[in-house]
Parts: sequence; structure tokens; C-alpha cells
Amino acid sequence: MKIITVKNVHSFAKSQSRKFDKKTVESIISLVQKDGDSALRKFEKKFNGVNIKTFQVSQKEIKDAYQSVTKEQVHAIKLAKTRLEKTESALKTKLGKIEVNTDGIKITKIFAPLDSVGCYVPGGLARYPSSVIMSVVPAKIAGVKKITVVTPPNKQGKVDPLVLVAADICKADQIFKVGGAHAIAALAFGTKSIPQVDKIVGPGGSFVTAAKYLVSNVASIDMLAGPTELAIIADDSADPKFVALDLISQAEHSSDTSCCLITPSKNLAYKVVDFIEKITPALQRKDIITESLSKNGFVAICKMSDAILLANNLAPEHLEIMTKQPKAISNKIKTAGLVLLGQNTPSAASDYLLGTNHILPTNRFGRSRGSLSVLDFLKIQTSVESSKQALQKIDKYLSALAKAESLPNHYEAVKKRL
Repeated sequence: MKIITVKNVHSFAKSQSRKFDKKTVESIISLVQKDGDSALRKFEKKFNGVNIKTFQVSQKEIKDAYQSVTKEQVHAIKLAKTRLEKTESALKTKLGKIEVNTDGIKITKIFAPLDSVGCYVPGGLARYPSSVIMSVVPAKIAGVKKITVVTPPNKQGKVDPLVLVAADICKADQIFKVGGAHAIAALAFGTKSIPQVDKIVGPGGSFVTAAKYLVSNVASIDMLAGPTELAIIADDSADPKFVALDLISQAEHSSDTSCCLITPSKNLAYKVVDFIEKITPALQRKDIITESLSKNGFVAICKMSDAILLANNLAPEHLEIMTKQPKAISNKIKTAGLVLLGQNTPSAASDYLLGTNHILPTNRFGRSRGSLSVLDFLKIQTSVESSKQALQKIDKYLSALAKAESLPNHYEAVKKRL
């Protein structure tokens, strides 16, 4: 990892922004929109090396999947599901019917579930049953009528059994063997096999993230959620081994993850880098970790006030705070997707079982939103009812505004009623 002394926070943060290969992804989306299932088969063959005849996972495949997982794994999935359900249900109970009455005008707002959503579950270099839980559970709590899961098949054309078990336990309605940017296009436009959905959610690599961005004029999306980002603000009170292990834990996702340490301590900076270099050669997934940290990782040395400013400028997906007074610093953080306080709140644990959602905004989108939640699967449905008397009370003001905007027929539509 590079060790950098940061003097200009704003310019340094700007230099860390990511760019996507939109041109390649645009061509993929265009072909899926044009050729449907045949394009999906072409891309699965090209990118994953598999021939897919039937995209939808059968009930037999789901049943057989249970024979390939352990009881402990099933229990872990159920525990993660239960903890996330508790969090999302607590939020849902706060979203009741709202009524506002003003001078005879009644406005009603309700939180109505979406009809259909598509949940993207990554695959490829790792398997992510946890991402099934994080996307399907809040959709279920919200009351979404039809939940579709898409996920890349392995080299044998099968979906990972643990992913299937997680989808079954969380009660996804249908599962399809297709991944990458072409899966996002299929959800957005629909094909003969895969239904079009109202909204697409879930994390993914750079191609998936770019695809979500490019189809967002057709189907709603949750956020740009990937590749993984982790920033750690730490001082001399932090254990350098914990810092190093947390950076490694997120770097192992893929070679395009972005992990960094921000610290006022040169001593901590060099200890962390030394420990990473010492243990990485013996680790599983060492090639991915090494490429990720050498290509995208860095240690920024700056005073603590600048560390906070830099974190807010980076708006990282995960922000761990390992300092003497983590709460005092967290109160000044406004943009992180998820803030993790103290030495014993590693982002790796939040990925699974802390009861928070690990589908989080990346690419600085934490400036405007937080984690995936039940809110992403609800829309505010507004209705308004007026009376003749209510219109009479605002008559002259309606006239004034309509004339000011040179839209006289707006006022005429009201005037004739009076």
C-alpha cells in the first residue's frame, strides 16, 4: 500500500474518484434489449464459459441444494435473516399513514410496496448468500409482491447451493442463472425468460454498477453499490493488526476494491503496512488482496481534523473509526454509507450478522443516501381531495401564480368551478 502525506484534502479526494467503462456496457445492454434470451446466452458463454439452456432455477435444483450445505450454514443464514428482519421491521413500523388537513383540503400519504423488484446477487470470484439476505429480506418486509433474484452460474452452469438455500429461506419468488451487466439489462427490459421489474437492487462489480446507472432511465435502481470500499480512521490507540486485517478482509472481494487507512500517526501507518506485507503471502486469495491494495489502496497521513474532512469527501461505503473517542468523530461524519465504531466493530462482521445491511452506496453516493432498507421497496402514494369552498379561499392566489407563469388556462380550470 502507498503511504501518502495529504496536504490538500479536496484535490486528493477528487483524484480517488472512479470511472466506469460505459461504452462496453452500453453495447451489452443494447444487444440484450434487441435479442433478449439469445443475447444472454451469448454473454454467459463469453464471460462465464457456460452454455445455459434454461435460465430459471427449478424447484428440484433448490431442493437438491440443501444436500450440499451444512446445518451450521443454514443456521447462520437464518440468524442473519432474523437479525436483519428485526432492524427492517422496526423501521417499517414507523412508516404509518399520514393525513394533513388545511382549510378543507385533505392530503393523505401512505407507504405502498412496489409490485416487482430484481435482486442482483454477485458471483464469480466468491459466493454471496449474504447478499441474498440483504436484498430479499427488506423487500419482503416492505410487502413487494414479486421478488426476482439473478445471479451468475458457475462453470457447470449451476447456481451456488448456498445462494439457492438463502434465496429459498428468504422466500424469493424466482431465481435465474444469469449475471453481469447483461443480467441487469434483462431485469430492466425483460426477455422471454426473465420478467421486467420496477426496480433493480443489489451490489456488483464495475460492469454491473455501470449497467445499473445506464438503465436507470428505464427501471429504478437503489444506488451504485460496488465495487467495495473501506476507509478506516485510526489513531495510536488502534491495534495495527486489527486495522490491517480489516483492510485485507475487504480487499479480498475483488481486485477493484478500494481500501484505505487515514491516520495522523506515522507510527501506526508503517506498522499496518508492514503487517500486511508480512502476512499476505500466506493468505488465501492473496493475489486478489495484493492487486487490490497495491493498485487502489493507500494510507493517508494527516492531522485528525483533515482525516475527518477527507473521510467526508471520500464518502466511503464502510467507515471504521478506531480512535480514543470514536463517537466524537462519528458525530462529524455525514457521508459514509455505514459507520462502524470502535475496535470491535469490524466491517467483516457487518457484512453478515450485526443486523445492518451490507448493500451500501459507493462512488461517493453516500453523500445523498444510506444503506439499502425497507424504504427502497416502498413508494409514497399521495392523494389529495379539495372542495369548492377550499378553492374559493385560494382563488386569487391561484390566479396570481397562473398569470405569473403565463399559464392562463390553469386558472380557467379552477375559475369555472367557482
